[in-house]
Amino acid sequence: MLRAREAVRTLPSYYPPLAGRQGLRLDFNENTVGCSPRVLDCLRSLNLEQLARYPEREPVEAKVADFLAVAASELLLTNGVDEAIHLLCQAYLDPGDEALIVVPTYSMYRIYAMAAGAKVVSVPLGERFQFCTNAVCDRITDRTRLIAIANPNNPTGAVATPQDLRRIATSAPHAALLVDEAYFEFYGQTMLGAHHNFPNLFVARTFSKAYGMAGLRAGVLVGNTEQMPSLRRVISPYNVNAAALACLPQAIADQTYIQQYVNEVLEARALLERELRINGIHFWPSQANFVLARVGSSAADSAAFAQQMRTRGILVRDRSSDPGCEGCVRITLGPEAHTAKLLKALQETLREFRPLQGASRS
Repeated sequence: MLRAREAVRTLPSYYPPLAGRQGLRLDFNENTVGCSPRVLDCLRSLNLEQLARYPEREPVEAKVADFLAVAASELLLTNGVDEAIHLLCQAYLDPGDEALIVVPTYSMYRIYAMAAGAKVVSVPLGERFQFCTNAVCDRITDRTRLIAIANPNNPTGAVATPQDLRRIATSAPHAALLVDEAYFEFYGQTMLGAHHNFPNLFVARTFSKAYGMAGLRAGVLVGNTEQMPSLRRVISPYNVNAAALACLPQAIADQTYIQQYVNEVLEARALLERELRINGIHFWPSQANFVLARVGSSAADSAAFAQQMRTRGILVRDRSSDPGCEGCVRITLGPEAHTAKLLKALQETLREFRPLQGASRS
């Protein structure tokens, strides 16, 4: 009887709770108002010929490379950052190799590494979810072939410094180091440019968060010129769809729109953190477009809190299943009007939600 590989049969399942998302979507770290009007105009202008032919990735790669100030040979457009992660696992992991991740973090690092047959080595973040470079370096072995670090991290919003990341790259020259900068626009610091000095360093970006194009599935992977040909060998020549390719030049051209949205999110983040602090709710300072807060001591508490927010028209993400996140929810930020709705629902929920009284510190 036909059977999938053992590595696939034993994979943990990942089912994002996408169904029934009625309300203000503050649960998936998406742009809460959507893409630039220039992107919408581009979508409306697509013609039959553009949709009928296979998409050509390279001309748009050149434009995105120019925007990021890297060489076109150093950049690959991907079907979201998820494909970038998958590509690195396919290119550098053999069965029995080790993939190192810091936890809690984005679930797909583990899943794609396990699917390649690798052993996943999890390094817990430090106290208050601070990045611990020493702990990461201590777990590097001669079998380590991939290290994946979200920076800022999801779901904590914490960051590793450029010095931390350079030290890790130096400590593991035999391993691909992925720095996933999906939330770069809300943080402002990048490892782009360092890939010239570290052949094992890769930087990923996405158009799903600040750019409001999650539905188009467009990502970027940048790496040293020596390494990119290997990734091009394993990627589909038509991996990014025609609509996404047509819209990307318009998206990157409208930086006024992006910066305005980012500024509003940063203001909203400060307001939410202030409200949580006033109410004695423990949270972790964030450099992303979300805040992780502990609203109870158990998964039942965070689930109940999320449900009460839902009844008030606000969707937040229960993160209790992540290591160290028992009783926690993650709340995405948006512009001023959305923030006002969030804070009103939050205040109403906090007045009624009993478990908070005994779980405001961690």
